[in-house]
Amino acid sequence: MKAFKKIVICGVGLIGGSFALALRRGGLAEQIVGMGRSRETLERAIALGIIDEAPESWPQALEGASLVLLACPVAQTGKVLEQIAPHLPPTTIVTDAGSTKGDVVEAIYRHLPHHLTHAIPAHPIAGTEHSGPDAAHAHLFDGRRVVLTPLPENSTATARLVSELWRACGASVVEMHPQDHDRIFAAVSHLPHLLAYGLVHDLAKRANAEQLFAFAAGGFRDFTRIAGSHPEMWRDICIANRQPLLAELDQYLSELAYLRSLLLAGKSDLLHKHFSTARDARNNWIAQIEQAQNAAPEEGEG
Repeated sequence: MKAFKKIVICGVGLIGGSFALALRRGGLAEQIVGMGRSRETLERAIALGIIDEAPESWPQALEGASLVLLACPVAQTGKVLEQIAPHLPPTTIVTDAGSTKGDVVEAIYRHLPHHLTHAIPAHPIAGTEHSGPDAAHAHLFDGRRVVLTPLPENSTATARLVSELWRACGASVVEMHPQDHDRIFAAVSHLPHLLAYGLVHDLAKRANAEQLFAFAAGGFRDFTRIAGSHPEMWRDICIANRQPLLAELDQYLSELAYLRSLLLAGKSDLLHKHFSTARDARNNWIAQIEQAQNAAPEEGEG
């Protein structure tokens, strides 16, 4: 794949920083520019070799830009699009890494109505509970999926170029309607984070919290790992996707109510059946992941 002349990344933390490092690994960008709210973070990203420079203004950053990636918290997307709109070169590709897509699509239509051919919403399904440029690494997207939610107005060639870029960063790419995306990720990503934060918060506010955490072991650590994630980012995601998330939370509350009824009635046989079904579903899911990972080297890039 031919290297982009200049790529601008807004938000040089885990996702944006890893994208930059993946670009460097593949020789996919001649120049990588960083933008963001914190000068300290940008200077750190320069020191780590993630970006080449961090201009003081959007006009400087966007001059000659081939592509802009918005890797900031989703609540900032609209504001950033509004800031860049007057300075975007006509052929500059704009894409994002947000975990919600309905709000991003709405912001694109609102702020970039004359740039729709080159605005491609996306979501790399990758990350850890860590944040900031120090958490970034070049292999974050290897073997991971990236979801594109193209707009009807998108240029086919531009959407294909964004897809090829993510593949060159090590990811596989799928396309999805924005509403389908938000419903799916409310269930398998946003709800688990909400539950993990909720459990840790519940225990932390109890009078015997110190004792509880002292005896918490592997199961608690595994279940609550994602409660160590960036609070601002997940606050914004939950609010942006609150309607699908509320539907999933209601569904889960029904599940908890059923489990409570089994415990209350001492229905050990039904509880065992319930646990077995869940275990089998999870084991099948893990087996599919391992099968895909084992097959990946054979598929390769050739």
